[in-house]
Amino acid sequence: METIPIQVPDGTVLPVRLFEGRAGMPVVVMFPGLGVPGGYYEKFAEGLVEHGFNAAIGELRGQGDSRPRPGPDSSYGYQELASVDYPAVFEVVRERFDASTPYLLGHSMGGQIGVMYAARIRGHLGGLILVASGSPFHRGHGVVRGAGLFVGSAAMSVTANMAGFWPGDRVGGFGRQSKVLISDWSRFARTGRIEPAGADLDYEKEIGELTLPVLSISVQADDLAPKSAIRYMVRKFPKADVTTWHQEEPLGHNGWIRNCSSTVDRVVEWLRDRE
Repeated sequence: METIPIQVPDGTVLPVRLFEGRAGMPVVVMFPGLGVPGGYYEKFAEGLVEHGFNAAIGELRGQGDSRPRPGPDSSYGYQELASVDYPAVFEVVRERFDASTPYLLGHSMGGQIGVMYAARIRGHLGGLILVASGSPFHRGHGVVRGAGLFVGSAAMSVTANMAGFWPGDRVGGFGRQSKVLISDWSRFARTGRIEPAGADLDYEKEIGELTLPVLSISVQADDLAPKSAIRYMVRKFPKADVTTWHQEEPLGHNGWIRNCSSTVDRVVEWLRDRE
């Protein structure tokens, strides 16, 4: 493994972990979920390499080994990650694996932003792999949990704006995060629409035009992205060639990352079907 630090215009440093498989084989570029460090996915990347694939792991801005940590001056959200950070990571990946077709694997929020990125660069990805990456829209989470999500997401946004950032390292979980990022997620949870602050295009419209292959994976015992939430996400791209698979092992929202052999096998099978 090699780690290459890249710096985006606001000064944030994002490490990109590169894992070399066989020359010319596809490269799977992985993006974490909210509050999950990129290093947590190394075992999954190594599993892909064992099958000959190349792999890379990005970092969501401000978490994991990215610096600096979010604070009151942080003003980035979904828009900046999709339009600045993801392209910067892919620039490094394409330079290193210039003969490889890139696929984006996004976990949870990493997948939500990955769908936005795919809509921005239509035609430049081999496909999307979404793992435990559903819509946070409250109606996709049942009546009781959905009501809590509706109220809780609004409360998180208010808290983040009052504090200047989301203090998830102290209360509420998901690590310290930008207030704009949390507001974007909260809006998505309340409305079901991807409409980030500062958007430079109509993401809902552009996502609806995607035609690329998509593998959408749900995981047993995942309370944050149940099957119903996964379905709400997949409905956003009706023209895409979507394959769905349910991981029957009760691994939950994050357990599949380390206990990954069966999920790696399913991803590899899907990738080989694309060759």
